[in-house]
Amino acid sequence: MNTLSAAWDWLTSAANWSGEGGIGNRLGEHLFLTVLCLLLSCLIALPVALVLGHLGRGGALAVNISNAGRAVPTFAVLVLLLLTPVGRHGQWPTIIALVLFAVPPLLTNAYVGMRGVDRDTVRAARGMGMTGGQLLWRVEVPLALPLILTGVRVAAVQLVATATIAALAGGGGLGRIITAGFNLASTPQVVAGAVLVALFALLVEGVFETAQRLAPQWARRGAS
Repeated sequence: MNTLSAAWDWLTSAANWSGEGGIGNRLGEHLFLTVLCLLLSCLIALPVALVLGHLGRGGALAVNISNAGRAVPTFAVLVLLLLTPVGRHGQWPTIIALVLFAVPPLLTNAYVGMRGVDRDTVRAARGMGMTGGQLLWRVEVPLALPLILTGVRVAAVQLVATATIAALAGGGGLGRIITAGFNLASTPQVVAGAVLVALFALLVEGVFETAQRLAPQWARRGAS
């Protein structure tokens, strides 16, 4: 209880919220890194998953290759990137490692969602004279949206938790609070940093949970 009380005191101290190394600035850095990596991951994974899911070809191979990447720890990827010429380019090793980490759940869920769309609905849409593009965007994507959002939610929450490794490469984010706590042998600061990461992840989870509850309404409107 003494450690938790000290961690609470650290969190509620105004001095720890201001300045370059304060909670407010570190939280902004963490949010920026998470959003950037999530957007890059979506730009890579979702187009591939949507097209392969629409065509029904090559998806299983792409998903298996993507999932194989989960066997490689993100920290190991970061360390290897830091040893290459990429390591001389600021935050890029961290960004690449996190993007590779976020792609598998996005690709898998989007592909499965596309292939899970009712085939009778697809055939009916084709019978109405819809083109491939119309079928993709007006029928398949809206109906697959809940599962696509599940992949985005999983990737976002994982990124929030894993983005703490940026501190190990000299980057910003909430991980800097934890590493600074270790360097100062300050257990309350370490606990406080961990609590902040956990609360941030729960907040992101809540935002996407709300979006997923609304998704069926969007899907019905899009499909209609």
